[in-house]
Amino acid sequence: MKQRPRIYYSDSQKALMWERWRKGDSLQKIAQLFDRNHSSVQRILAETGGIPPAPRCRAKRSLTLSEREEISRGLVAGCSIRALAAQLGRAPSTVSREVKRNGGRECYRATQADQATWARALRPKPCKLAENPGLAHIVANKLHSLWSPEQIAGWLKRTYPDNASHQVSHETIYRTLYIQTRGALKKELLAYLRRTRSMRRSRHHTQKTGDHGRIVDAVSISERPATADDRAVPGHWEGDLLCGSKNSQIATLVERQSRYLMLVKLSGKDTGTVTNALIKNARKLPQELYKSLTWDRGKEMAGHKRFTLATDIQVYFCDPHHPWQRGTNENTNGLLRQYFPKGIDLSPYSQAKLSAIARKLNERPRKTLNYETPAQRFYQTVASTG
Repeated sequence: MKQRPRIYYSDSQKALMWERWRKGDSLQKIAQLFDRNHSSVQRILAETGGIPPAPRCRAKRSLTLSEREEISRGLVAGCSIRALAAQLGRAPSTVSREVKRNGGRECYRATQADQATWARALRPKPCKLAENPGLAHIVANKLHSLWSPEQIAGWLKRTYPDNASHQVSHETIYRTLYIQTRGALKKELLAYLRRTRSMRRSRHHTQKTGDHGRIVDAVSISERPATADDRAVPGHWEGDLLCGSKNSQIATLVERQSRYLMLVKLSGKDTGTVTNALIKNARKLPQELYKSLTWDRGKEMAGHKRFTLATDIQVYFCDPHHPWQRGTNENTNGLLRQYFPKGIDLSPYSQAKLSAIARKLNERPRKTLNYETPAQRFYQTVASTG
């Protein structure tokens, strides 16, 4: 079979690639636009780790192509450098350097000079983490501790408010990880991110949807108190099951105001087992800190009326195909995948081990909490209610 010739994509084609990539299209879908295999598109996108390169533009003070054409015509006519400079309204030194670096009076050509200048201007901006090894070391240590780049950036700003040299944006951390030519953070640190992929993906790439079943006498989330919706008061929780291999699962519970997490060990996912485990867990907290629970439509909560009768905690259910209605829990389950990758057997984890993992997550600073930790916020609430 004859091999297809290698394709060289134009700037406009590359721009289309990046546009579709930002919208969340797959490599294969993008490649179909050019009648090529996905590997040819991946080669382009992987050069910058899936992060669109910044668009290039000319400096306002640089010579334009039309100015270079006037220089070229003037040199052919025998004009002096000073005369050309006066004609263009430029300094004589600017015109002199332009001519010297592009072949001299005899060989100067406007188009070639313009292209050469554009190529020479391609100098990457020095990376802040490469210029500051101490800061890079701090960032690397926090990544090892499973902090996200946004948490690291927020913590640095809060810890060193008057020291700009010890602050860095989360976007710079991501770019330094995914664009290895920056040379400040090792590629191995990608394994410590929430999503251990080799290229950065659009947030639109995947979206979980689904209806897990029907619940009898389910109380809709639309009936949940307004104080729960706006997080004005503590005690309103969101819950779900995090599933593993061999039919194993754990219950995850997140308090909406503080983002405080509790993990509950389960020996099964039948409604009796789940309900009993949630009742036992709920009795650990005072009523002021556990007023309601919002769940999806999973059949494991078919015993919600028994749970409410035993705990006096009302259960509300999301609308079908609306998992984002308990978005705090959805987000937390994504964070937990660092500790419980998909496909792992969850049954060997004891309640003590689960509580230790929850404690680690509760001690991470959160942007939404102004970089306080969920533990700090939750225990402030405990102290005020005590």
